[in-house]
Amino acid sequence: MPVTKAIFPVAGLGTRFLPATKAQPKEMLPVVDKPLIQYAVEEAYAAGVREMIFVTGRHKRPIEDHFDMTFELEVALEQAGKKELLDVVHSVKPKDMECIYVRQAQALGLGHAVLCAQRLVGNSPFAVLLADDLMVGKPSVLAQMVEQFKEWRASIIAVQEVPPEHTRRYGIVDGTPVSDRLLDLTRIVEKPAPENAPSNLGVAGRYILTPGVFHEIANQPRGVGGEIQLTDGIAGLLRREKVFAYRYEGQRYDCGSKEGFLEANVALALAHPTLGPGFREYLKGIDL
Repeated sequence: MPVTKAIFPVAGLGTRFLPATKAQPKEMLPVVDKPLIQYAVEEAYAAGVREMIFVTGRHKRPIEDHFDMTFELEVALEQAGKKELLDVVHSVKPKDMECIYVRQAQALGLGHAVLCAQRLVGNSPFAVLLADDLMVGKPSVLAQMVEQFKEWRASIIAVQEVPPEHTRRYGIVDGTPVSDRLLDLTRIVEKPAPENAPSNLGVAGRYILTPGVFHEIANQPRGVGGEIQLTDGIAGLLRREKVFAYRYEGQRYDCGSKEGFLEANVALALAHPTLGPGFREYLKGIDL
């Protein structure tokens, strides 16, 4: 079955960005001229996904509004003859894209957020995208993973090399190389201490999973931090199915941190077709 559904866990409180996130979702923070969540949705759309499932919480209404029609704005732009801006507004949600929203009543972990979408996913393979991880790749990182899924018909997890001292921040994997970029997983551990880490390959915020993972998540004990961890669900799935780790081609910006968010803004501003040249000249004149 093709991957046509994607889950976006967006119920987090965004405490690392306070006070900016006191009254707005962190996923709506702009990188240059688009909110973080839009980059993730565009990546999924480019990979063939058409059903976007947002696992939300209280105070996340702006995300729903962003992907909804804004009648007054569209009429005003049309009457003013601002066709280019009207096209930008329409591009946020293409006509063949469906947005569905489900509440995560309690913040019980990433695994729990994914489990909240089980009824909407059913027995289909699905993607999970974490908007905090802004991925830039050609083709998109998720599109690369979809191609791997078409070949192997098994769960695929995006990974990258991380500094050994940072293993406490990631799910860490180990496995047998299948190719230069693909590993047949034998182990996955959530946020191990450096001395206990099986490798320095950390899970990035992109997954393609088979529906069997729901059973594992629903029947596992709480893990690191007292939360229901997606990593633990994948570890359980490993006992019954093949799971692969894919070293993606592209650049990841950790926009869950202020440093990564700033880096993404600078990098994408420089790459912007209209803003880039002027911004580059501005940066050259800064006394660093």
